[in-house]
Amino acid sequence: MRRRGSSALCRRSRAGEATVRGSAVGCRRARRGPRPARPRPGVEQRGLLGRRASLARWRGAQISPGWTGRQSRVVRLATYTVTEIKCVGIYYHPRLDEARAAADDLAADLNKRGVDVWTSMPWEPEQSTEHLPRTDLLICLGGDGTILRAARASAGHDCLILGVDLGRQAFLTELLPEQLDEHIPDLFDGNFMIEDRTMLEARPIGVDGEAPGKLPALNDVMIGRGSLGQPAYIAVWVGGDLVGVVRADAVVVASATGSTGYSLSAGGPILHPQARNVVLTPVAPHLAQAAPMVLPGDAVIELRLGREHPGSLSVDGQRPFALHPGGGVEVRRSESLARLIRFGERPFFAQLGRRLAWLDERRIEAVSRTGVEAFDQKTADPS
Repeated sequence: MRRRGSSALCRRSRAGEATVRGSAVGCRRARRGPRPARPRPGVEQRGLLGRRASLARWRGAQISPGWTGRQSRVVRLATYTVTEIKCVGIYYHPRLDEARAAADDLAADLNKRGVDVWTSMPWEPEQSTEHLPRTDLLICLGGDGTILRAARASAGHDCLILGVDLGRQAFLTELLPEQLDEHIPDLFDGNFMIEDRTMLEARPIGVDGEAPGKLPALNDVMIGRGSLGQPAYIAVWVGGDLVGVVRADAVVVASATGSTGYSLSAGGPILHPQARNVVLTPVAPHLAQAAPMVLPGDAVIELRLGREHPGSLSVDGQRPFALHPGGGVEVRRSESLARLIRFGERPFFAQLGRRLAWLDERRIEAVSRTGVEAFDQKTADPS
């Protein structure tokens, strides 16, 4: 009698095509087919160059005839067609005249393609609530702040987001205004990639006024002192364990995307956008021992104010809430993802180096021409 789980040769699968050597578990897997891969943050789909098998059925995409069924990292899949982007929402910055004009021109162009289009300002998300469940793509005309608002408004609706740079910050946007007409056909031909960004979910506790249930955040969640000019006492729990009580202006919980924002200004570390971790950063702590921490992505973080003074809560630096004394917030990783459209590879470190002036031309020239050793000498002796 053959033992269960032995390495004996399994029978052919029901499809009659594959013979698998291994345990009984392996036999059952052979009958059922390969186990689907779990979607991960990062670039999940690769347009005409191929997309991961984990998202083969996203929006009804079909696996191409050339797919072998094996669990490879990147496989060749069918591309999107115009019928798969049926509804497009356009968010525009209300204080930029060029954004409103660009929104009108873009809506007219998309209407000619037979696409259902609506326009709104992300500052008034209630206007777009009824449209988001049927929306396939959000085009944001503004800066990074407009994308943050769009990501929060569309959380849970699985909308794609394309950012067009009309603002001051351009870390999340993909196109310049003059590039938009060139890339509109690529959206309907499937010539794009999707970069998934991890989001956070905040549950406020002790909010002054009507308490919201859950608040999505793409960048960060911050709790801090109110209008008083003195630091707040903030208790920190991670996974139900008390880490300690921090005396600081505020404490920031940031995602990988938000690690290059306010958290970085407060001395926090930089995370790669594909990292699933979160960062906990005290802002202007009273004691230097209150150092920032990198926590696992599945950590549940609770922050509570002291019982003597009120405080404030903000989400992505845009949605402020007043907190009662003893109030706070519970933060965890959200199940929603911000799905950003990319038309090419975006080297993160090159982009980061330009933003932080690490790629200053004079520094690079000094290293490339005189060598690292001479560069060190020049740095030590400016004369």
